[in-house]
Amino acid sequence: MKTETNSTPGGANMARRSFLRYAGAGAAAVAVLGAASCSKSYVTPGSDTIDIGSGDIGILNYAYALEQLEAAFYLQVIATPYSGISSIETSYLTDIRDHEVLHRDFFKAAIGSAAIGTLTTDFSSINFSDRTSVLAAAKLLEDTGVTAYDGAGYLIQSADYLTIAGKIVSVEARHAALISNLIKSGSFADTDQVDANGLNKSATIAQVLAGANGFLKTKVYASNFNYPKV
Repeated sequence: MKTETNSTPGGANMARRSFLRYAGAGAAAVAVLGAASCSKSYVTPGSDTIDIGSGDIGILNYAYALEQLEAAFYLQVIATPYSGISSIETSYLTDIRDHEVLHRDFFKAAIGSAAIGTLTTDFSSINFSDRTSVLAAAKLLEDTGVTAYDGAGYLIQSADYLTIAGKIVSVEARHAALISNLIKSGSFADTDQVDANGLNKSATIAQVLAGANGFLKTKVYASNFNYPKV
């Protein structure tokens, strides 16, 4: 099943300024993000490949790509609920959908003209009518999102960007814990994600994009971060 769902549910479309206010970012962050939006776009010629670019803008585009993927997934989950979904699961997954759409729309507005284009997803490997298939995919996407932010954080130069990334990854980690617990009670901080030191595992940009591209028709590359198109 392929989907290009990219709509915004009612009440979940938040503009850049209101999101920054919600996230607790100050005037400096607004100024920095506004300046970033004046940069050029990093779209590779041809509609089927995109490169995220370099520097902080590249990292923001990296996050934007992942948020697009997650938002599209949960929009599909709620649009076509799996068989036997409970009211509480519907409520949980709807909340996650709304968060992911907010994250996606925030990055798009904040990056402005330097933002990568809209990605076309390919969820043909997921059976959206089956709870096990949907929650397994949700766990993969959420765990990947957390390890992605953790793995790329050290590359961010701007303190304002780092603050926003920290606030977003905190929410993603809450999602990951909830999804894991829906699959197996008590697994909210399992060893597949948290190491012996109590630290969440991380992944490189190359590792994350190699996996994410399995759910994307529009392939995303990061030539400036050791993941070029070959």
